[in-house]
Amino acid sequence: MAKPEMKDFSFDGNGNFSIKKLPTKIEDLYVDEADYLAQLSELHKKIDKLQSRMYAHGRYGMVIIFQALDAAGKDGTIKAVFSGINPAGIVVHSFKRPSAEELDHDFMWRSMLKMPQRGQLAIHNRSYYEEVLVVKVHPSILLEGQRLPEEQTKNLEKVWEERYDSIKHYEKHLHQNGFEVVKFFLNVSKREQSKRLIERIEDPDKNWKFEEQDVKEREFWKEYHEAYQELVDHTATEQSPWYVIPADDKKNMRLMVAQVIHERLSKLKMEYPASSPERHEFLQSLIATIKKQEAED
Repeated sequence: MAKPEMKDFSFDGNGNFSIKKLPTKIEDLYVDEADYLAQLSELHKKIDKLQSRMYAHGRYGMVIIFQALDAAGKDGTIKAVFSGINPAGIVVHSFKRPSAEELDHDFMWRSMLKMPQRGQLAIHNRSYYEEVLVVKVHPSILLEGQRLPEEQTKNLEKVWEERYDSIKHYEKHLHQNGFEVVKFFLNVSKREQSKRLIERIEDPDKNWKFEEQDVKEREFWKEYHEAYQELVDHTATEQSPWYVIPADDKKNMRLMVAQVIHERLSKLKMEYPASSPERHEFLQSLIATIKKQEAED
């Protein structure tokens, strides 16, 4: 089967982006369950190898952002794609509703605290983009809860424009300092979301995932898609493009996400630190010491 090019799902701010025209389902990228697992396992190995090189190289880092509507599959995708990656080089952060302490800072503060170190992958389940998604759809959150100076909130359109600019400049700053930003919007259809929400209600083992608020938020489906359209238009760049991944088939989605991460890691110029002849000679001498210690036991 012909594999799709990940660049076809990437938007860098050039050309026309229309969320309404993008697919939520594509032809299966796998033959059956066994083939899916085999492909995912192979991608795991490749990602783990590159991440280990990144960790040893110590000059790059990568923050991987997942944004989606409810029940699109963020948690499952993160678990499936990053399973088996060396835990020393990966951290996962899930951002919930802002705490009182977080609201006492600027809107990007809490995400900045969770950025990766050099050599690390940082996975952000939701991010500062919530501030131009949920907050934009429900501006009362901004007006009543975020305690901005009154003169800053008189023109809400200006607020969103300034937040887009802040995000864009921050991601450029990260890139200039060796930290790549990989951004995914998992694009699920309203029909598939309905199916998954009902499954959460009907399956007792999935009840914990269900929140009544999820049903209320479906009433704002159109507003959320308009907000996604605008944020991609304003924050997609060549260095930090958006990947809009069809999410109606979870296996396809996970394979595509893993492929994007593999491709982005592969583009970084990373090498294991070279060993000098003197260092190599010294290490070789330690072999005799280790064998001597073994003999003494």
